[in-house]
Amino acid sequence: MRILFLVPYPPGRAPSQRFRFEQYLDLLTAAGHQYHLAPFISVATWDILYKPGQAAAKAMGILGGFLRRAKLLFSVPKYDFVFVHREAAPVGPPVFEWLIAKVLGKKIIYDFDDAIWLANTSEANKIAAGVKWHHKVADICRWSYKNSCGNAYLADYARQFNPRAVINPTTIDTVHLHNQVRDQAAPGRLVIGWTGTHSTLKYLDQVVPVLARLEEEGLEFEFRVISNQPPNLPLRSLVFLPWRKDTEIADLLGFHVGLMPLEDDPWAKGKCAFKALQYMALGVPALVSPVGMNTEVVQHGQNGFVCATPAEWEASLRQLLQDASLREHLGLAARATIEQRYSIRANTANFLGLFV
Repeated sequence: MRILFLVPYPPGRAPSQRFRFEQYLDLLTAAGHQYHLAPFISVATWDILYKPGQAAAKAMGILGGFLRRAKLLFSVPKYDFVFVHREAAPVGPPVFEWLIAKVLGKKIIYDFDDAIWLANTSEANKIAAGVKWHHKVADICRWSYKNSCGNAYLADYARQFNPRAVINPTTIDTVHLHNQVRDQAAPGRLVIGWTGTHSTLKYLDQVVPVLARLEEEGLEFEFRVISNQPPNLPLRSLVFLPWRKDTEIADLLGFHVGLMPLEDDPWAKGKCAFKALQYMALGVPALVSPVGMNTEVVQHGQNGFVCATPAEWEASLRQLLQDASLREHLGLAARATIEQRYSIRANTANFLGLFV
């Protein structure tokens, strides 16, 4: 098969692309398929996209993306499948998807790992939010040959418009990338960790009072945040590390415990437990909110803890900070969960089956 990937961002930059399909590209080639990646955003535009200012340069970058998409339509007929990750263009109606499916008659595999039919406005995207055209997701689901959905909540949404919805979870490369396990008995200061982008920093608000109480009691730990922007949190234990692809795994291996708090709202229900998957793959116990896919991935007391209240967050953290053997036991069970259910190896047949 010849497969065209219409994707928002340049390869190797965005986590959703890296962990949903980029890590399967070599397997597509090994299976005899050919593919071409066509990002909407150029590398130059990506480098400034989430930084303040430079509105004119960003606008020109978006315009350039539309021109590249228009030019690409002439080569679409030579492909058997068109894999669309999230959307063919970040603003406006689904013109390209309609042309590809309805005019050119191509089979679209529509892939998404968030509740992208909902507005999720932040300071970085509030200007573009008004022209995002969120309701186009329903149309693209309807026109697609198959919908590739990150969890059951997303698949249920897609099935309202098209019965061909496949749960295709975000997965971890446990062989070549997340291929180490945290030594919980190693000496050193205990590290409670969180990783994510600026858009999800807000979820930390619910655990800050808990961490502050543990600080006040004199418990020795570091709260390490890995992100693309530093957080503004009133914690003495806070240490910020800028996210870097080349040190991503080493930085995460510094965690003894990983946090994934979420708010229980429609947007968070679409989350695919990615933070928890990363922690768990490295043998780091995850503490998560009971929202969406988190409770599918984390079994309370078996491979991590599910925390619904401040008291539960505090009790779970206190227990893990004081018991290295418990951290090791949960961490090994977490690693096994990823290998069995959320690794590339476990999901390869499911992913390749999208193109059948």
